[in-house]
Amino acid sequence: MKLTKYHVDAFTDQLFGGNPACVIPLEEWLADDLLMKITQENNLAETVFFTKTNNGFQIRWFTPEIEMDLCGHATLASAHVIKKHLNYSGDKICFTSASGELSVTFDEDRYVLDFPSRMPEKAGLPDIIKASLNVQPQEVFQARDYVLIYQSEEEIKALNLDKNMLEAIDLGYGGIVCTALGKEADFVSRFFTPGATIFEDPVTGSAHCSLVPFWSKQLMKKYLLAHQISDRHGILYCTNNEDRVLLAGNAKTYSVGEIYLV
Repeated sequence: MKLTKYHVDAFTDQLFGGNPACVIPLEEWLADDLLMKITQENNLAETVFFTKTNNGFQIRWFTPEIEMDLCGHATLASAHVIKKHLNYSGDKICFTSASGELSVTFDEDRYVLDFPSRMPEKAGLPDIIKASLNVQPQEVFQARDYVLIYQSEEEIKALNLDKNMLEAIDLGYGGIVCTALGKEADFVSRFFTPGATIFEDPVTGSAHCSLVPFWSKQLMKKYLLAHQISDRHGILYCTNNEDRVLLAGNAKTYSVGEIYLV
């Protein structure tokens, strides 16, 4: 069996920026253990698989450790592959997923993800996370992820989490997103996943399902510019839309290759 693999940088308009994902279209679903082995061989934060359905596509996301319930950058990368490489002619791509119905539309050269909103609520911070931080947050919230609120963009840049200490905590699908008001963007963030192969995720679309409603309420703005200030950086053009969030970004194809399952 031969599969085509697309390596795409998402939430960026430049190669070597944003968040890379491997995108693998399938004619039919393979066994879960084989999907995991392919993901581990790719050794990126996310490998995404999809199959064609009557009304669109079914999509699944994998890290080298687990299958995820939602991934923004890999969904954007999939839409890029479907549109640019598989010659999709429609004006909307519909996905069925573990997080329900998702869709992607097009705004010139940007892809617009329609994702569920996950407003975070006030929460306590586990002692192990608190001890791992070199700078303590002003406030703590939680939805799927812990959302740590900081005073400034400088504090976000200066953050250094103790990766070894956090190996002992299991957050399931979730992670730790640290955020503050931005200088040039409305807000900035960084995202950390304890126990994952990639400890700091470069650009995390799913975390913005919580960041967008939170900052929209704080700033009283519907439209927000977000900047994830990892080493690779990523830009998200966001809209708070009641129980949904719209996350728009660019994508660039890095490579196209073949996988041989023999």
